[in-house]
Amino acid sequence: MKNAKIKSIIISQPKPESDKSPYFELAKRLSLKMDFRPFITVSPIPYKEFKTQKVNILDYTAIILNSRNSVDHFFRMCIEAKIEMPPETKYFCVNDSIANYLAKYIQVRKRKVFTGKSTETELLNVIKNHPTENYLFPCSDWRKPDIEKFMKKNKFKYKEAFFYLIVSSDLSDLTNVNYDIICFFSPADIRSLFENFPEFKQNNTLIAAWGATTVKAIIDAKLKVNIMAPSPESPSMIMALDKHIESHNKKM
Repeated sequence: MKNAKIKSIIISQPKPESDKSPYFELAKRLSLKMDFRPFITVSPIPYKEFKTQKVNILDYTAIILNSRNSVDHFFRMCIEAKIEMPPETKYFCVNDSIANYLAKYIQVRKRKVFTGKSTETELLNVIKNHPTENYLFPCSDWRKPDIEKFMKKNKFKYKEAFFYLIVSSDLSDLTNVNYDIICFFSPADIRSLFENFPEFKQNNTLIAAWGATTVKAIIDAKLKVNIMAPSPESPSMIMALDKHIESHNKKM
């Protein structure tokens, strides 16, 4: 990429449903070939298997929800277990988007719902004001350690349980397809890359990463991170890509 313009990019997430997505606007404005391909898929854990974790959902007074997947699979498990959450249960959501998504399953206005601003760290600042609750964190086998570390450090009653698994997608059809930029959003994306392409070499490919844990996974895999977000200058991945690509292409 040192001597050529950036013309193609693959985003390791599902294609946006809205035609007005800023990704499409970016691709059009900068004349980019932009493909969307999830590097990972979500696999639900059946209730029979969940029971081996010996978690009684109704024992917990507060539920920590950090994604739509955690919301969907928590309530799926409740349905499979034939239980209904008490009205007094507290829900701690990482942001307003997740809190609003709860309306798919409960009447949010009649429940005790607490939200962070956007990150798990900010949510923990809310949780620390409720030290007497018994917390359950429905998560996958790939989750950041921040919540667990915080809860143990502060000696809160806390249990994390696997409600779903993160599985690498089959990317074999991309074997002979090359992109100028690969955009990763989670450490599991990196795992999927090497499970699909064990001999992957970065060469001139630029790598974009969302979040500190993704950056660490890329560095641990002996790859170089060229574009990072969020940052004070680029709080979104779109802004980070836009800034880097426009700057790079102007030099060509």
